[in-house]
Amino acid sequence: MSCRPFHMLFASCCALLLAVATLPAQADIPDETFTALGLTRDATPKQLYDALVERYHDPKQGHGKGAFGDLWEPTAFTRYLEPKTLYEAPAELDFEVTRGQCVECHQALTPGWVHSWRKSVHGNLDEIRKLPASDSRAYKQALITQAEANLHSLGLLASGKPLREVGCIDCHMAVGAENGNHKADLHMPDSAACGQCHLQQFAERESERDTITWPQKQWPDGRPSHALSWQANVETAIWAGMAQREVADGCSMCHTMQNTCNSCHTRHEFSAAEARKPETCSTCHNGVDHNEFEAFSLSKHGVIYATQGASWDWEQPLSAALGAGGQTGPTCQTCHMEYQGEYGHNLVRKVRWGFEPKPEIADNLDHEWFEQRKQAWLGTCANCHSRSFAGAYLDMMDEGTKQGIELVKEARGVMDKLYADKLLVGQTSNRPAPPKPDADSPGAFAGLFFSAGNFPTAIDYEFAEMWEQHIMKHFKGLAHVHPGGFTYSEGWSRLVRSLARIKDTDTQLREKHALLLRVEALEAGGTKQGWRLDLDTPARRVAAGSAGVSLAGLGLGVMLLPAFRRRRRR
Repeated sequence: MSCRPFHMLFASCCALLLAVATLPAQADIPDETFTALGLTRDATPKQLYDALVERYHDPKQGHGKGAFGDLWEPTAFTRYLEPKTLYEAPAELDFEVTRGQCVECHQALTPGWVHSWRKSVHGNLDEIRKLPASDSRAYKQALITQAEANLHSLGLLASGKPLREVGCIDCHMAVGAENGNHKADLHMPDSAACGQCHLQQFAERESERDTITWPQKQWPDGRPSHALSWQANVETAIWAGMAQREVADGCSMCHTMQNTCNSCHTRHEFSAAEARKPETCSTCHNGVDHNEFEAFSLSKHGVIYATQGASWDWEQPLSAALGAGGQTGPTCQTCHMEYQGEYGHNLVRKVRWGFEPKPEIADNLDHEWFEQRKQAWLGTCANCHSRSFAGAYLDMMDEGTKQGIELVKEARGVMDKLYADKLLVGQTSNRPAPPKPDADSPGAFAGLFFSAGNFPTAIDYEFAEMWEQHIMKHFKGLAHVHPGGFTYSEGWSRLVRSLARIKDTDTQLREKHALLLRVEALEAGGTKQGWRLDLDTPARRVAAGSAGVSLAGLGLGVMLLPAFRRRRRR
């Protein structure tokens, strides 16, 4: 019998194995990432993984406690939010366990974990392997093959051996381990642990560092993004300096996406179908400074999801959502995870306005960098709309955002002048500095989290809300097509309200200051004429270093009190 058919079959198998082995590096990972890592697209999974993890765990590149790490200590709960650096296994659990014992023990202790795991793909890989091609989950068969190829390349799974399961011990001790010590070997997995199998997704998420580099340096390179969300958290001055660490943990709970994958893929089921729904994003993308979920939910897009979403097939991959998946409207994921027709875990490749709409962005929207991203958005919107319709709305969004920025700029000018003139309430007598490493400024972000004396004043807080919250809601309402979100309920109307309050307060403070100057001049003249004004003025108290009730605080009504007393000449 001829050996030719065998040789052809062998050659085909080798080619297939080679293709699978290099699949992650051939996937939709941006060129910028390979360049940043010093790799080419023919890198093996091991080369790509090792380079990613070296950068990912580097404290100089955003890992760990950050530049202000010496100023704060983690609470017991914080240790779960940055597991690689902070987590320590309980000392009393110093005993050996086997793979099977993990499940047996936790079935009794934490049955919810085990129930979720058993429902997951991890808990029954063979169920996926046996699916017919017609099942919408069948695409996961290729993902299992890809994960096996990654583990083969990393030396964590014997060559040619299939992955039997993904159990507790694989994620919390070591892939393929049969036993270990519950204290010495146990760890809470971070994103790098997930990346051993899910290398493509890990690389896509990490590529956010490389694809958002602002041409005019409006933001630090790689930010804002999920890939450096923890660094943005721990290197926020007031977060690091505030004494109330349990409150600070509230910020950390949303900024942990850099450290783990379970913000979107809830443990221990890690459901892709769950992660494709808008509610997944809502835990963090809500509230006073970025109310994306509320704006989306109240838009026509959100109404379509609310009224029709139950009939959509959430098991379909995102690339099929608007087709075989039956989706008739967009979700957070179908808009933000798409880039030029491909879907992945880099969500910032189209970002144009960043977290806070800034004048430095508004003034540069005609720059090539911003224009390319606008064109990418037009491609996304064109999945459902004409490009002319989408272009008209994006122009409306940009111009509306600029109009909101102008109100903030006007308010900032008023606040900066008040601060420079030292006219804020208590500024010269009762304005403690925020905790280090933060510094005082009018309308400081620190004033939303720290209070002492007259820091912040009511008008400081008003301005902080304006520049950090109302303008963001204004932009988010525009960006997510929620009319009330940028006109009357939120956004523009709130900006106008804050500006009015700031200007009113400015007028009142300056009128009081002018009146105090007149009173002091009158008192000085009266002394020469043999009478004096019986008032304790702020200027006099500041000069003497004394404390007391501020005349400005008492209001102009005090001026109407009988305050003059004749003093006999001697």
